[in-house]
Amino acid sequence: ILCLDNSMDTYKAVDCGLLSSGCFVGIIFFILGLGTLLPWNFFMTASMYFNNRLNTSEWSNGTVTTRKEYYFDNWMTLLSQLPLLLFTLLNSFLYGWISEKMRIAGSLVFILFFFILTAVLVKISMEEDRFFSVTMATIWFINSFGAVLQGSLFGLVGLLPQKYSAVFMSGQGLAGTFAAFAMIFAIASEADSESAALGYFITPCVGTLITLFSYMLLPKLEFARFYLHSKSKSYELQTSSRLLPTVTLSVFPAITVDVKTVYGGKWERYFIPVFCFLFFNMMDFTGRTVTVFFKWPSKDSRLFPLLVVCRVIFVPLLMMCNVQERHYMPVLFSNDFIFATIMVFFSVSSGYFVCLSMTYAPQLVEPKDAETAGALMTFFLALGLSLGAALSFPLRFLV
Repeated sequence: ILCLDNSMDTYKAVDCGLLSSGCFVGIIFFILGLGTLLPWNFFMTASMYFNNRLNTSEWSNGTVTTRKEYYFDNWMTLLSQLPLLLFTLLNSFLYGWISEKMRIAGSLVFILFFFILTAVLVKISMEEDRFFSVTMATIWFINSFGAVLQGSLFGLVGLLPQKYSAVFMSGQGLAGTFAAFAMIFAIASEADSESAALGYFITPCVGTLITLFSYMLLPKLEFARFYLHSKSKSYELQTSSRLLPTVTLSVFPAITVDVKTVYGGKWERYFIPVFCFLFFNMMDFTGRTVTVFFKWPSKDSRLFPLLVVCRVIFVPLLMMCNVQERHYMPVLFSNDFIFATIMVFFSVSSGYFVCLSMTYAPQLVEPKDAETAGALMTFFLALGLSLGAALSFPLRFLV
């Protein structure tokens, strides 16, 4: 069997054993892709649990008083994106001075530790301010290590044939759906809220452990050794599978998670996990997948940036859904299915245009400048993400 060695532009003979281990390498990189985005998605999808612990009510002089608003979803979004911006800037320093194994295995170990801590805190009673501070610190550190992990794995998978990068990104694309289903199963278990939350957070602990073992298994496969040791290693922090347009993070999940159903009963418990998180992740993944077969408008079309800008319309549309509590804006779309329809177009366009943008950017410059363009695109998208997360605060206040 012949295989092209890109570093020498010559053909080398590869035995059947080497080729067969390539299937296992693909499975491993799918698991690694899934594992890189588990932290972000599990914390985001668990917003109802965190808000219930933080925004509780208490009795005072015979009346119910509500404690202060923590704006958990806004802070969670902001503190998840700032590490991405920070480690984009620290890219060259980290990858030049810290070994690949230390970056990947070390990041997974720390992510596992913080997930275990989050699971343990489910069983520990804690004053709200302290719980909020500990949770925010956990989100900061877990996403910092997640940013290092993701950038390192993108560099690693870049040494293999291109199809393995697609497999890796497919794993990343399904991480949000995986987290949404985990939340739905936790609710469907009919366990008390504490036990359901504990089971929910144990799931990413197991997932991170499997991811760590998968990475440790990689060097033992002959196919992986053939590629990983035959080429010079060059790392660049790439985040295209995680990136959402700024517009998206200004309202998701900070505003969308507060939309209430007009129906009661058990559906009330499933409404946000299904219509907010499951719909968003499945449709976002669909939008990204469509760009493989269909790219419109073209990279030179003036219509393309116009359509991207037009996504701003989703901000007021989602703000005028049945978001509670609200103070200023009216509710124009109280129906559940109108909200679901808006979420479908919102998420499909998010995945489609971010994937198209990352594809087109390097093609708009000379080939020698393509790598620089990709790096700049990554930085400004990370900056946009952080600004979008910050914008969620005044937008939520305006509702």
